[in-house]
Amino acid sequence: MDRRESGPTETAYQRDLRLQREQGEGEYNDKIIENGKEYRIPYKMIKQVVFTNVQRDDLIDLEHAARLQYRLLLNDAILKAKVEFAKLTITIVYNPQDSGNYKDKISLEGIIDFLASEGVHVDPKAADVTDYDYYKNMYSYQFDPEQIREHPPYSYTMEEWKKMKAKWTANAEKGERDKIVKFHEWQNSYSEQHPQMNLGKMPVQERVTFLGKILGGKKKDRGQEKGFWFHGV
Repeated sequence: MDRRESGPTETAYQRDLRLQREQGEGEYNDKIIENGKEYRIPYKMIKQVVFTNVQRDDLIDLEHAARLQYRLLLNDAILKAKVEFAKLTITIVYNPQDSGNYKDKISLEGIIDFLASEGVHVDPKAADVTDYDYYKNMYSYQFDPEQIREHPPYSYTMEEWKKMKAKWTANAEKGERDKIVKFHEWQNSYSEQHPQMNLGKMPVQERVTFLGKILGGKKKDRGQEKGFWFHGV
């Protein structure tokens, strides 16, 4: 089949712009100001629903729970879904019918009906529905985090790790620097013992280590480095 016969297709971005023009600029403002610049985001205030005390017999087992979570995410109106078999809880972030954006929408009743079609029957009265700030709770958290999430080393609590982190980091950096200096000394010694190889001389100096790069160290200009780098014996 020649797909060109079906004519040009409209992307989701083009569809949003078309709907915005048709409904008027004042209907829904999908723009935010970040660092003095204006950006468009697909959602603003949406909804989150938590179903608790789900029947274990409905979820069946872990595999069926995972399959249910996958099928929920196939719906474009559902942004996030988490089916916890052990806790018998289903958490869903979705775009409600009364939202002003131009994306696909679904009602709470539609979610409940879908779950029922999958064999999971939840009590609508027990559903905990709350507002969900897409920009703050999802967009910023995933794409612009304040810091990289970290975990303490094995057998240490987060409080213990915070107290020892500075000293541990300093010792680790010093160990890396000492290791590089010793390696350069060995390189120079090897070069002196084998002058016929004309290997050159590596300056014995501290270089930015791998850990230093992670913590913000600057990389040296590769064009200014001279000498050789011996990979193994």
